[in-house]
Amino acid sequence: MLEQIKHNLESIEGIESYPIASLLIFFAFFVGLAFWVFSYKKDKIKELSNIPLND
Repeated sequence: MLEQIKHNLESIEGIESYPIASLLIFFAFFVGLAFWVFSYKKDKIKELSNIPLND
């Protein structure tokens, strides 16, 4: 079955750019997410973690 899919994908012009584009989007998303997580203010994290306890 994989050979049939591979044969069909090889016949599409420019298909080799899609895996590269998806890898770049994946990498950019997780680098951005990591930057956002590590740059988040500590006092805001503490405030958000205490929300369930405030009731």
